[in-house]
Amino acid sequence: MATDRFLIWGGNGWVAGHLETILKRQGKEVHMTTVRMEDREAVKAELDKIKPTHVLNCAGCTGRPNVDWCEDHKEDTMRSNVIGTLNLTDCCFLAGIHCTVFATGCIYHYDEAHPIGGPGYTETDPANFKGSFYSETKGHVEEVMKFYTNCLILRLRMPVSDDLHPRNFVTKISKYERVVDIPNSNTILTDLLPASVLMAEHKDTGIYNFTNPGAISHNEVLSLFRDIVRPGFTWKNFTVEEQAKVIKAGRSNCLLDTTKLENKLKEYGYEVPEIHEAYKQCFDRMKAAGVK
Repeated sequence: MATDRFLIWGGNGWVAGHLETILKRQGKEVHMTTVRMEDREAVKAELDKIKPTHVLNCAGCTGRPNVDWCEDHKEDTMRSNVIGTLNLTDCCFLAGIHCTVFATGCIYHYDEAHPIGGPGYTETDPANFKGSFYSETKGHVEEVMKFYTNCLILRLRMPVSDDLHPRNFVTKISKYERVVDIPNSNTILTDLLPASVLMAEHKDTGIYNFTNPGAISHNEVLSLFRDIVRPGFTWKNFTVEEQAKVIKAGRSNCLLDTTKLENKLKEYGYEVPEIHEAYKQCFDRMKAAGVK
């Protein structure tokens, strides 16, 4: 059997860098690329040159400094998040390559059937959050992409790393003047990214909610951050209505049901910790590394 060869798309990105580190530690052959996903000829040429067995797609447009950017750059967002994502998946399909897409779970919001403290959204629930153009494009492209038989779609939410990188969800909310206090599903990268490699290697396909089990509020996150990493840290809250006055696009708040993911990972002897415990472990790792 041919040795696995991984090609990570979006090679300059934050998640891509973490995946590269994990794969190299495992002794895997890994390549990075920054080729634009919407450039079909360039994509085909890159696949032909590297000849990967697995593509890990970490590319896409989230906007800088945040998703508000997408509201004023809709064509750019479409080109990357819809046209580009489909193009790369299609080129991989034609070349017989397994493609893992790091997608988002920010396509839902709490409603009457899924209230705070109630059941989470499953992989088969239709997207219902249209508050931001970014989330809207992600919801639409997933509906089409799920028909590709070579494609694994992993829905991350509010990703967190073991350092205070600018893209880390904790870094972001720790710098906000005020935060809303709503429970949400979060993705601790140290827990989940090794699982994504496992699933890619097994050529799993379909959609998976890719978060730690459970939901945690912003206040709970920042309380743990204060208690473990930064003593004396303080913050203020405001309501969703007050938040709406200072942001251009709405923000998704939801719980994702992780039953499907947990059952799949059990097949490989892999377990993901519940989100409160996962955050404690994450902040303990930060403290041990001297992060302040």
